[in-house]
Amino acid sequence: MRDLAPAPEDLNAALLEWYDVHARKMPWRVPPAERKAGVRPDPYRVWMSEVMLQQTTVAAVKDYFHRFTARWPTVRDLAAAEDADVMGEWAGLGYYARARNLLKCARAVVADHGGQFPADHAALLKLPGIGPYTAAAIASIAFDMRHTVLDGNVERVMARLHDIHTPLPAAKPDLMQRAEALTPRSRPGDYAQAVMDLGATICTPKSPACGLCPWRAPCQARALGTAPDLPRKTPKKSKPTRHGITFIACRADGAWLLETRPETGLLGGMLGWPGTDWVDTTTALPDVTPPAEANWEALSGEVRHTFTHFHLRLEIRVARLDADAPITRGHFVARDDFRPSDLPTVMRKAFDLARDQF
Repeated sequence: MRDLAPAPEDLNAALLEWYDVHARKMPWRVPPAERKAGVRPDPYRVWMSEVMLQQTTVAAVKDYFHRFTARWPTVRDLAAAEDADVMGEWAGLGYYARARNLLKCARAVVADHGGQFPADHAALLKLPGIGPYTAAAIASIAFDMRHTVLDGNVERVMARLHDIHTPLPAAKPDLMQRAEALTPRSRPGDYAQAVMDLGATICTPKSPACGLCPWRAPCQARALGTAPDLPRKTPKKSKPTRHGITFIACRADGAWLLETRPETGLLGGMLGWPGTDWVDTTTALPDVTPPAEANWEALSGEVRHTFTHFHLRLEIRVARLDADAPITRGHFVARDDFRPSDLPTVMRKAFDLARDQF
């Protein structure tokens, strides 16, 4: 179908007028009225929110954002933080490579940029953990530079506005081109947030509220009745299932046997229970050596958890250890220093299953 969309400036004006009234209130956002009055966003808070929001919902991020910025209010504070403290605060938010890159990026900003995020898209791209999307978001939202932000919400809006049926991810170049054509030179930061808000609150994945949309008239998918079906996506492959064994032990004085996982790999740098590798197998797991000599008891039931690329099933074995019990891996954490909330979700699930045994 021929693209009947009006001039970009007309679309921009309609969207920004809507945003000025309906902008979501976010702890990291400068509202449009304050921005017009000259209040500038804090690049540190913009960056922090964008990293946290990757693969995560706004509702899940808000409490983490408040805790992080209260404990480390500036990028210099975060750069000086202990790795374990940051990983502990991140526990439960998932995708733990983000937390490691958060520290690396903060330290790079302090070491290479004097503690100030660079107001330069190319320089932002060189910082650890900042890819094209995050660099564009920081450049536009924090510095009001004309860079196009394309997240899942914007992809959905563009696909519907132009009635694009090519499935994702193949459609990404076309959707980016459409989004770039609409990105204005005036108020690009507000525009970036506006189009994301439009997708998050009006042009939603299911049951879009087309009657409330400032772009309802030019939207081709609304006119053709195809909006609920867009964007199309290539079917995902089924996820494999991996298996492993986790060992949970408590010493006579109440200390727990834990270990810090290697920096690289899944859950890298996080605190967790000693255990086996997670392997693809439909047969019995191979014999394994526990982290301490003890009378290990296998629990009935298992931990079930799903990561991005696979399902995980963990057997749990528990033991009570003598005060002087030798260990072959891991370290003890005193009872008063142990916080289950510092564990990543899968490790906390294991603890919840085993805690009644102690």
